[in-house]
Parts: sequence; structure tokens; C-alpha cells
Amino acid sequence: MKLNKILILLFSFFLFSCNSIKEPAEVFVAPDFTEEDVRQSEIERISEMSKKEPVMAYWRSIILGDAETVKREEKNLFSLYEKAMQEKNYFDAERYYVSLKNSGSELIDYSRKYELELFTKSIQDVPGLAEKSPKAPQTLSDCVNATVTIWVDKGIKIEHGYGYADRVLGSGFFIDKRGYIVTNHHVISDLVDPKYEGYSRLFIKLASDQETRIPAKVIGYDSVLDLALLKCDIEAPFIFDLGYSSGLNIGDRVNCIGTPLGLHGTVTSGIVSAVNRKLFTNGDVFQIDAAVNSGNSGGPCIDSKNRVQAIVFAGIMQYQGLNFAIPVEYLRQDLPFLYKGGKRNLAWLGGYGHTKKENGKDLGLEVQYVMPGGILSRAEVEVGDVLMFLNGARVSSLEEVQDVIRNFASNTILSAVINRNGENIQKLFCLAERPEEPGYEIYKSDLISSAFIPIFGMELTHSSTIMKKQYTVSRVIKGSSADESGFSEFDPVYISDVDFNKDNSAISVQLNTRKKKKGYLDITMRIGSALDSPYYF
Repeated sequence: MKLNKILILLFSFFLFSCNSIKEPAEVFVAPDFTEEDVRQSEIERISEMSKKEPVMAYWRSIILGDAETVKREEKNLFSLYEKAMQEKNYFDAERYYVSLKNSGSELIDYSRKYELELFTKSIQDVPGLAEKSPKAPQTLSDCVNATVTIWVDKGIKIEHGYGYADRVLGSGFFIDKRGYIVTNHHVISDLVDPKYEGYSRLFIKLASDQETRIPAKVIGYDSVLDLALLKCDIEAPFIFDLGYSSGLNIGDRVNCIGTPLGLHGTVTSGIVSAVNRKLFTNGDVFQIDAAVNSGNSGGPCIDSKNRVQAIVFAGIMQYQGLNFAIPVEYLRQDLPFLYKGGKRNLAWLGGYGHTKKENGKDLGLEVQYVMPGGILSRAEVEVGDVLMFLNGARVSSLEEVQDVIRNFASNTILSAVINRNGENIQKLFCLAERPEEPGYEIYKSDLISSAFIPIFGMELTHSSTIMKKQYTVSRVIKGSSADESGFSEFDPVYISDVDFNKDNSAISVQLNTRKKKKGYLDITMRIGSALDSPYYF
């Protein structure tokens, strides 16, 4: 679960595998399409790409600027759109429609009415997104009956020669009369982990019948937002309506329902303690003080009108009242993808940055790093550019950019406006699939001197042509781990080694330095970082 990488950065360095410092064999450089051989090679790549990634191929043809190739790929994408509509595959149809619309294609109907009809069709069967349920709970007792216990049976585990029942307990809640249930991904993670080789079966228990285990299955899951959609073959006794947690403020009262420590149907009460906590690598969460314990994960956090406003996902048991919940808006955005089935892979643009502020006002997302070969790189976005509009919406912050992106699947083209030195420039971005560990992909794609910007928040410059491991700090991003570790511009840095843990989710670097803030004393130190963060987009 991504939360662990954010909360626990006290790395056990002996768990890291040693790696010598290794720069990539080559770093992507934007091709010069004025050269005919380069142009022809790109046309061939686009033609091959069109078979598996037609939207990306169309976008690449636009970047290339070859009219014949653009026309061919546009017609191909429009044919796929028509086919998806005929097959009533509205999920893909909407993706093709948005891509054609944002790229300015004249082959489709741009009317607002038609667009709304397509959107309505794309979500008409998605559980939880319909109109208010006639079976919505009216009392807290009804709310308890709309909540279930999630039971993952993992068979028997052996410890010290004895066998014990191995199971995972969590909570969930009904969002559709057909038996669709929402819970956390980490509750059912073993069931969908391809690396897990043990026995596992999924059941639910109703609050009204704790003796019967009802078989269930996983429909879709999102490991980044820690959400999952389950299905059991029963009609739900009550169905929660989803609220809009953007209306929740600090101090507002909420109730949480779940199965803490196996105690079914437990209701706890508290307030929203804080908002915009950055515990996820994509999006902010609520902090609540309602009592949460092991087994509460996946349960509903409801308001005074019995609407789900958030999903409980974590509590720190040794600290009373320090608990967290996922805003229901993320669930609303996720449900079409979860209902489609399988793993929901979030999209990204291959960048890193922070909200640009001036006189206390949010102006947009300042791009502070562009991954070579990524979407921003191919679209010729530069460090220092400020992203101000995305898919026609004004975006004033990093969080607003991430919010727009979460609404779309990868391989969708979005329009954008960036500001460069006071001039607004139109751009087109084709969303790419977000890697499990963006920082590791960046490390593999770029030179250490640049890769350290998104990983640690400091840019390095080679300071010796002989000693390849010798650098000088040329930039430190305010609030980054490098800034908090006391690095300053012009500090010398000699990198001894770079290590990664087993799943490449964290990096550890040993270096020698003389920090200005420490009186230029010689220091040997090791710094570590998770290879994902809330500032990738």
C-alpha cells in the first residue's frame, strides 16, 4: 500500500541491494523532424504503434506534423470510435471522443448535448453513480445493515510448528442493489497480487447474519487510491448514496461504521480533524478523530444525512484519534474504471512540480522536472513552464491538475495551455500509464544530475571531468528532502553508491559533502527516499 512509503521513510538499509552508480546508455533527445530519415522513421513507428495504441499513435502523428499521417491516424481512431458506439462500449467510445475533440478533429459532433448523452451512457450501468437510491438507509441502524464484513480466508499459516487460521478482516459497504461493495485495496490485495502464491478465498458477512459467509469476487481495484469494487450474488438490504466530501470542513461531524478487531457493525463518531493531508501519492485525504482500529479499513465514513463522504483506510493504533479517510470524490472518479474490471492504472504526464504561488495566490502548476521521452518531453514542455488549463478547465494547483487527470484513462488526449515567460502556449498531451514507481523510471531514463530533482529535490552539475562521481548542487527545491537535509546551492557532493530495495520502491544514496549550512565540515551521510511522491503528475 502506497501509504506505507509515505509514512515510513525510516529505511532499513541492510534490506537494500547494492548497485554501482549506473547512468543510462542514452537519454532521450527530441528528434529533429526536419531531417527526412528521422521523419520517415517516426512515420514507421507511428504506423506500428497504431495497431496497439491508436490514440497515442494519433497524438504522435500530430507532434510529427505530417498531414498524411495525421489524416490516416485520425480516420483510424474515428473508425474505432464508431465501432465502440455500435458495440455499446461507451467506456472506450468516450475516450476516443475526448481525444478527437481535444485534437480539433472535424469528424465528430461537438455539440454539448451529444457530449452529455455520451457521458450519461458511459456511466449509466456503473454502480454507485445512479440517482439517489430508493433503498438508502434512513437510520444509523440501516447504515449498519448497509455495511458488511470483508473476510479473506488465507488458509493455515505455520508458526513455531503450530498451525493457525490465517485471515484478513476488513469492512465494506453496498453501493448497488446488485450486490456491489466498496472496500480498500489493501484488504483484498493478496487476492489480486500476481506474486502471491498462497491459498485465498473472499467472503462477506452481513450485519444481520454473522454466521453465514457469502462468497464474493473482486471486480476491479486501484492500489494507488487504495480502493476496490467487489460483487456478491445477493440483493443488498440497504444501499448507501455517495455524497460530496468537498463540502466537509474541519470540525464537521462524521460517523464511521465497520468491523474493528472483528466486532461487527461498530459505529464510532468524531469530527474532521484536518483536510488535504498528503498521505497518498495522488490526491489528498481527510484526517478524522473517530475511533478506527484494525478491521475498520474499507468502511464508510458518513455525514448526518447518512451519505458516504469518505472511506476509512488507515489508523495509527498507538496514537488515539489519528486516523484517515479517502474522499468520496476519488471513489466517484474510480468507479467507472473499477467496474470495467481488473487493475485501474492511473495516468500521468511524466512530470514533477509544485503549485506556483504569488502573493498567496495559486497561479498554476510549475513544471520543475520533465522526464526524457515522457509526454511533457515529447510535447516540448520546459522546466519553468506553468500549466494553467487542462482539458478546458482552469487549473491553479498541482492538486487540481491531478484531479483532472484522475477522470481519464491513459491513452486519452487532453488539451492544455501553459504559460512560458508571460506567453500562453497551446499544447496537446496524450496521457501515459503511470508507472508503479515513477522515481525508478526517472532514474533509469535520465542522468543522476537531473534525476535527483524529483527524487530528492536537488539538481546536480558535474564539477570534474575526471571524477565522474563529483558534483555541485546547482538547485534546491524549497521544502524537498534535500532542503530539509540542509543542502544549499554550491555544496560539493561526491556520490559513493546508489542502492534500491527489492521492489525498487525506495532509493538509498551514500555521499560525501561539505554543507555550507554546517560550516563546510566534511560529512559522509546516507539519504533515502521513496520512489513515488505526491508531486509527480
